[in-house]
Parts: sequence; C-alpha cells; structure tokens
Amino acid sequence: MLIACLRQGLTLAAEFPLDLGWLIEAAWQYASDSVWEPVTVATSGTGDQVHLRTPADAMVELLSTLGRRQHEHRRTTADRLTAVIDSGLLPEQLGEMAQYYLAKAHRDLGHSVASRTGMQQVADREGRLAPAARRGLAHLARLAGDFPTALAVAENLGRAGRQNRVLGDIYWPQGDITRAAAAYERARNEAEQGGIAGERATSQAHRALVLAFADPTIADSEIGLAHCLLADVKLHATTLTVHIATLIRDAGRNADIEERAQDLRTEIEAAGLTSLLPLLELAVCFYYAVSGDDERLAIAVHRLRRLTNDGDYSYLANVASFMGDQSSRPDTWPVHWLINEETVRRRWRTLVTEKRGVAE
Repeated sequence: MLIACLRQGLTLAAEFPLDLGWLIEAAWQYASDSVWEPVTVATSGTGDQVHLRTPADAMVELLSTLGRRQHEHRRTTADRLTAVIDSGLLPEQLGEMAQYYLAKAHRDLGHSVASRTGMQQVADREGRLAPAARRGLAHLARLAGDFPTALAVAENLGRAGRQNRVLGDIYWPQGDITRAAAAYERARNEAEQGGIAGERATSQAHRALVLAFADPTIADSEIGLAHCLLADVKLHATTLTVHIATLIRDAGRNADIEERAQDLRTEIEAAGLTSLLPLLELAVCFYYAVSGDDERLAIAVHRLRRLTNDGDYSYLANVASFMGDQSSRPDTWPVHWLINEETVRRRWRTLVTEKRGVAE
C-alpha cells in the first residue's frame, strides 16, 4: 500500500508540479521499514538518464537510489546521492536522508573519513536520523579499533539508535560470543515488536554469524532463521553476512573453502561492499585455524593485513593471529580492547580448539 501511494503521489506531484506534502512522511516510512521495494515512477527519468527539475524528480531519484543500492555498486549509489544533494531540490527533511545514506555508502566503500564527516553533520542537526548517525559514529570508532569509545557512544544510543545491535558488534571481536549473541537477540526482538522487518533480519544475521564461531548445531538453526527473515526484504549486505556465517559454521567439516570464499569475494567486490571483505577473510582464517593448517592460515592472515592496512578493521587481523596462537606484529595499528589483550587472545584460541573438537 505504501509503495502504491508513493508511486501515485509522486506521479501527480511531478506531472502538475505539486508540493510534496504527505509524500515526505511516506518517504520516511519507506526508509524506516528497510524493505527497499523499488519505487519506479515515470518522471524526468531515473538511473543513468536523470534530469532533476522539480522536488518530485529529486525525491523519486532519492528513493530509487536507496532501493537500487541493494543491486548496484556502492560507488554508483554514492554518485547518485551526491547528484541529488547537489541539485538543491530536496526539502530539508529529505536532504538529511540523502546525506545519511551517502555517509553509509562511503563507509561501505571504505571511505571512513568521508563517512565520519557525513555522519557527524547528520548527528549535529538533531533531526530524525541523528540516532542513526550516532550509531554510524559508533561503528566508525569500532572500525578503527577504538572499542571503549564505540562502547561509550553505544551506551547512549537507546532503542532508536539500535543500541543492542551496536553492542553486539562491539562484544564479539572481544571473543565474548555469548554476550554478543544475547545483544543481537534483544535487537531482533525489539525490531519485531516495532514491525521493522529489515532490522529484524539484520540483527538475526549478525546473531547467526557470531554463534557460527561457537556451535555449528546452534548455528544451523540461526542461519536458517536468518534466511527466512531475509525472504521478504532486499538487503544484499545482510545476505552476504549470512553466507559468511555459513563458511564459519563449516570450519573443520568442509574442504571447499577457497572456492566458496572466492565466489563471495567476487560478489562482494561487484556490489562495492568493500567493508565486508575483512570479515570474509577472517572467516577463512578461522577455517584454517580450526583445520590446523598453519601455512594457509599465515597466507590468509597476510591477506587480511593487506586489506586492513589503512587502519579500518585492523583489529580483525589481530583476532586472526589469536586464532592461530600467533604473536601480534608490532607494526600493526593499535587496538584498544575492552579488556586486556591476553584475555581476548585466550577466548579466540579457546573457540578454535573447541570447534576443532566438535569437528573431530
């Protein structure tokens, strides 16, 4: 019903040219649901041939870009959002939306400085997306390996800022799988209570990912539930996260890791979801650590270090070293854990040895 109303209302607004009126509120509802059903309207064109002349044209291009980003390279998404913002045709409320999703696209592309600048600007405006932007800043602190700062931000996000999912993202790199899984479960339940299908699926995907490190039997059911929740929404990055969870689950029991990992690398790179590559490489490292293949583990850790040599996600290279009980390199980016490094190392090494025992 929402999509039908948007299509009809935008068609009329573009043809006659009318004020956007209630369409602005409908656009917010569309974005909050995270379902991303395509909004196709015959206005001045969308996609490669865009001629933005009215606020309705700009709104169509904004919503169409947000829907298409599940199927397009994030560089294309960033370029189109930039063009919409530069047109100056969006009302202030929707300008905030465009700026926030541009900052998200920059993060997916690995452009952390641009992403941080955009998120801070949205947060400072104290508009509807301020909680989401503060969540984005917490994510960026985590990417840089500054977990105390990320936690300090996360503890003040509240439900609107999806606090529990952010907490799960912070806890699991510490090797605290139980605490992370519980946080993701709370996030999923909150999203279900609020009727937010996309957030429910994303939280469940992350829960499946972390539990895959610990117990393949539990992971089976959690991955299955994630696939079910993704059936009615279009979330490419979240779907890829579930595929990575499957690789982690299969550590020690399947031998086709390289072929499957390469297929995922190709899909991730084609989508421009650069931020997922370090997680994929960590899954490969876990696989070789469980298998006891020190030579291939060393190659995979080296590949992961190359991917994170700009500082973002560099803590995952440390985690990979912990998995193989290897020493951390002194020339790596500093990581500020929530607890002492030796405890983090011990937790990850224990996860590997326990998973090896299950596999045997």
